[in-house]
Order: sequence, then C-alpha cells, then structure tokens
Amino acid sequence: MALPPDYPERVYAGVLGKIIGVYLGRPFEGWTYERILQELGEIWWYVHEKRNVPLIVTDDDISGTFTFLRALPDYGNRRDLTPAQIGQTWLNYIIEQRTILWWGGMGNSTEHTAYLRLKSGVPAPQSGSMALNGKVVAEQIGAQIFIDGWAMVAPGDPELAADLARRAASVSHDGEAIYGAQVVAAMEALAFVERDLNKLLDEAVRYIPGASLIHRMIHQIREWHAAEPDWRKTREQIAAHYGYDKYGGNCHMVPNHALIIHALLHGEDDFQKSLMIVNTCGWDTDCNSGNVGCILGIKNGLAGIDAGPDWRGPVADRMYLPTADGGRAITDALTESYHIVNIGRALAGEPPLAPKNGARFHFSLPGAVQGFQPDRAPDAHGVATVEWVEGHSRAGQGSLAIRYRNLAPGRAARVSTPTFIPSRQEADYFIKRGYALYASPTLYSGQTVRAAVEADAENSAPVTGNLYVAVYQPDDAIALMRGPQQALAPGDYRELVWKIPPTHGLPICAVGIELTHPTRADGALYLDYLTWDGTPDVTLGNPGGEGVMWRRAWVNGVDQYDSWWPEAYRLVQNRGRGLLSQGTREWRDYTASAVITLHLAKAAGLGVRVQGMQRYYALLLTADGRAKLIKALDGDAVLAECAFPWKFGATYEFTLSVQGARIEASLDGKLLFTVEDLVNPLEGGAVALVVEEGRIMCDAVRVR
Repeated sequence: MALPPDYPERVYAGVLGKIIGVYLGRPFEGWTYERILQELGEIWWYVHEKRNVPLIVTDDDISGTFTFLRALPDYGNRRDLTPAQIGQTWLNYIIEQRTILWWGGMGNSTEHTAYLRLKSGVPAPQSGSMALNGKVVAEQIGAQIFIDGWAMVAPGDPELAADLARRAASVSHDGEAIYGAQVVAAMEALAFVERDLNKLLDEAVRYIPGASLIHRMIHQIREWHAAEPDWRKTREQIAAHYGYDKYGGNCHMVPNHALIIHALLHGEDDFQKSLMIVNTCGWDTDCNSGNVGCILGIKNGLAGIDAGPDWRGPVADRMYLPTADGGRAITDALTESYHIVNIGRALAGEPPLAPKNGARFHFSLPGAVQGFQPDRAPDAHGVATVEWVEGHSRAGQGSLAIRYRNLAPGRAARVSTPTFIPSRQEADYFIKRGYALYASPTLYSGQTVRAAVEADAENSAPVTGNLYVAVYQPDDAIALMRGPQQALAPGDYRELVWKIPPTHGLPICAVGIELTHPTRADGALYLDYLTWDGTPDVTLGNPGGEGVMWRRAWVNGVDQYDSWWPEAYRLVQNRGRGLLSQGTREWRDYTASAVITLHLAKAAGLGVRVQGMQRYYALLLTADGRAKLIKALDGDAVLAECAFPWKFGATYEFTLSVQGARIEASLDGKLLFTVEDLVNPLEGGAVALVVEEGRIMCDAVRVR
C-alpha cells in the first residue's frame, strides 16, 4: 500500500498523542475511579502540579514503545523480522534492574520475567509464552503499552501492523494480551486512512480469534455504548464484568483494554473528552491514556489534538528514553517521529527523509518546537517566547519564532533545548522515583554547532545574536559558554557557526540562541535550523569538585560504579560482562584511548561504536593471556587476536581507531591489529569501558 501523503504529520500526531496521554495519566497511575473523583475530579487536563510532580518524566510506557521498535533498523528494516530478533533488541537496550521495565521480579513483573528468560538463553517467543510463565503472568498489560510504534510503521496496513504486534508482544506475553495488542495496532494502522471509529473496530477484530475474550468483550462494550449514552454507566458495567477483581496479577490486559474501547466510543472522537474518560476511569491510567491518545492522534491529526486546551505547550515535544544507548535518551517528539517515518518508508521501499539536510532541530511539522523553551534565569525571564511559525526557512518549511520584548542592557533573550539531563535535582528525582534517567550528552567539545537565523524585517532595531551552551560545573552548578556575536539587522538571514571549546570533560546540558541589545528593542528572530557535526575532542575524567553530573553522563551498565574511590572510574562486574558508556550513534570516525588497570578480570578493555549492551567493537585482554579485537553483535565474533601476557594489577594503555570499516587496535602504543569489517559493520556509537567478571580502574577516557 502506498504511504499516505501526510504520513510524517500523522505519525507526529500519534507520537504526541502517546506522550501527552502518558504524561496526563502518570501522576495517578493505579488509582481507582472513586479515589480519582474524590481527590482530583474528572481529568480534563494535566494534574501534575496538583500532585507536585514533574510533567515530563521517565516512563516505561514511553521508553519501551520507542526503544523496542529499533529492532527493525537494527536488523535491516526487514519485513521478516523475528520475535527472537526483537528479544535480542531487549537484551541490547535494557540495562538489568535499571532501565525501561518495572523490575518487580520473576513471576511478579511480566516483563522482568521475560527478560530473565531471554538472559538465560530462552529465545522469543518462548520467553513470553503461557506454557513457560503461566496464564496470569502472560496476559498482563505490557503487550499493549509498547505496541504503538509497530502500527505507525505500517500506515494503512492493519494486517502487517497486527502481525508485527504479535511478534513484538510475544517476547513477553501470550494469549489475550497479544490479542489486545493486535487490536490496538490494527486500529492505529488503519487510522491513517480511515476516519470512522466503528470501521476501525470492525477491521481490527478480524485479526484475532472470534472466540477470544478480547473479541467478545469488545462486542459487548459496543452494545453497552449503543444502549447507554452516559459513559459512567458503561464504566460500571465494565467494572462489574471485567474488573480487577476478575483478573489476576498486578495489571491485567483485559480490564484496561476494556477502558480503551470504552473511552474511544464514549469520547465521540474528541481528544480531550476521550482522555478525560479513560483517565477518570482509573486503573493503569498512563498506559490506557497513551494508547487512546496515539489512536486519536493518528486518526484526527494535529488538528484533533489542538482542538481543545493547549496540550502541546507545556510538553514542548520533550521526551526521555533511558536505555543502554545513552545518546538517544534526551530526545523530542519530532525527532522520534522521523525515526518512525523512515522505518515505515524503508518497509515500503522508499528512501529516508532528512529535513533541512539532516539538521537535528528542523521544526518541519506544524507546532514543533523540539524542546526549545525560554530561559527562566533572572536576567532573561519574561523577555522571550517561542512558537512554531510557517515559513522563514530557506532550507525547508517551518521555523521557530523567538519573539522578544523589552530587550535592554542587562536583559537578554535566551532560548535553548536540552542536550543532557537538565538539572541535578531532576536527575535525583528520577532516581528516587525508580525510573532513573540514564543518558549521555548529545553535544561535546570539538563539535561544530550551526544555526541559521532570520531577523524579522519589521524589527525595531538591529540586535546582537550568538550561540551558547549551558555546561555543568564541578559543583553541578550550570554556567553559560558563549559563541561569537554577530549583528543581525532587520531582514538579515545568517548562519551562526561555533566550534565548541573545551569543557574539560564537563557535560553540556543545553544549547541555544541568545539575543542582546545596547538600548531597548522589541522584535522577532526565526530559527530555521540548529545542528552540529564533527568528532568530539574531549577527555572524560573527574573534573574535581563535589558534583556528580560528570559521572551521570556515563550510562552505567556495570554491577558497581561507586563515587567514593580515589580514581575516576572503579568498575566491578560480578557476573557476565558490563559496560560503562558515553557518547552517541553520531560518533562515527574517531580514536579512543584509556589507561586501564586490570585488578582482576576474566576480560577487560575499551569499546568503540557502542550501540547498547550487546552491539560494539572492543579491544580486550582476556584471562587466557591474549589480546582480542571483538565485534559484539548477537554474540561475540573475534576479528583478530594474538598472545599478550598480562598481569593482575598492571596498567595498560588501550587505543582503538575507527575510520569507515577500518579498525586499528593498539596496546601501550604498539599497533596490534588492523582489520576491515565489511559484513554488517557497526557504523557509529559511543565509547565504553568494558569489564567481565572482575574489577578495573581508569582515570580518563580520551576521544578525538
């Protein structure tokens, strides 16, 4: 089937609907209908401030949805992707006990149970099977909450979407849980080309057995809806016939799937009303709300979301995806939408889209602000606002309007978007909440930032503009570093270019535009795009001071990574192999080096082009007295090896250089291996310290 002409915009609406729904329902997840009415009333808009919690949060519903879908590009965007390959994707991106899943234990958390099966060598779909895990565990809600992306890569093709949903869900679930996931996926895929909700339901149930409980329940809820216009009465029927008291486990699929169908029917195609119903009904509110929001986002587009209150303004496209691939953690709805669109285009045999020549921030769809918000510091608070506008772009379509009032001496206009965890307080909150934000910065010293801007022709006066970055200090305070200033006369269109100077290993947490004026000025500046390129030139070590954010810039995939030791990095891995990684997939050709002391290890060394826990190149010293250059990709492949006697407690300098398919590996300055990896090479990724069953120490990792 041909891709819909508005495919990118409808995917973007689906992604927004998903995250808005999750953010809306998250503050009261698990509450009963009665408690919600008593303490919050009907949920017509965000209640995070009433609950004194942040709006933008780390959440399994979001991180799982947009992470497990990476199985498709990781395995070549093939239509014959297998459940086993999706299971390998789990093992690559999940850090055990830390990311994506609820780590409730074997037989208690369905996803944790499946992960343990996968880790022990049980492949999917057996890992999620009812035969292995039992009916109650296999039929919990996770199959449904992670499923939206598999539908959005199959626009207008509910059969493909339902089949992808089956494969993805079977990694961890079985039975009715898979049927519920297939219904949601089929509805979402068909919603790209069909606006009638009843036709979506009619088609979706064709892909599940007619004798299944999900099929019968949907039919019954539709009958209740036809007979009773009051959604509250239908909710009572659902609670009586399909409530939590009827279905075991912590969060069963059946009751929550019922609420999704219920809210869609009684919501009368209205985004706000549908979310109000599904959230006010209670139970697994963020999951149910996310699915409803995604379905309606796809079906009714951005106009449907924007028809009610301002859902999008407070969110500003912001998303967190904490995984073992830390460079993708700080992201936004538009960026993730284009990842999905390009998977869908690949499945359809179409080339990828790269708006504005592949710029990171390109604002190419209506309303997209990609995390940009005004600075609230005392010297800038209240001076600037941001909004998406059509036009003012020479590179594509759409731009970010930065409007400023009362610009004056001592009063700057600054807007920025995050490139790392925005504050230590936010990082601490997520750790306490149980879903820590594992992330690497996306921007580093040595890289060149480019931003194209246009000064409004009606501006009252010229202004001075510059790029800037916000950088954590050794005490975790945040300071600004500024690029060269340029005069921007009314009507000027310029590209601001700045190579980021050394930050001494301190993480950059935001990048943005600053405007100043020697007297008073009002006006607008349009940001066409902002992006960066080039190889980092950075030494990652302890900058001194009492801060911790330089440590949190590393994604912790080892058993122990404690802060009280004198060396910067003392890593302990009790069983198996662990990685401590930092960087992004955009790092392609670079040299990494580290001086490492191997106190005790089955194997240890340095990794490059790291794309998770099980995808990387590494130079290792192994317990059998050998040096090995390995490629980890669904298991280890030894690319080269030689004898290299080494001793516990000794220190060695590891160096790895990657240029295209060429890999060079050195120890203590001596070149050991030069190889070319021409079969399914890893093209980019982070740097990592690697340790297997032992302890190592290191004071700095150099990337250049």
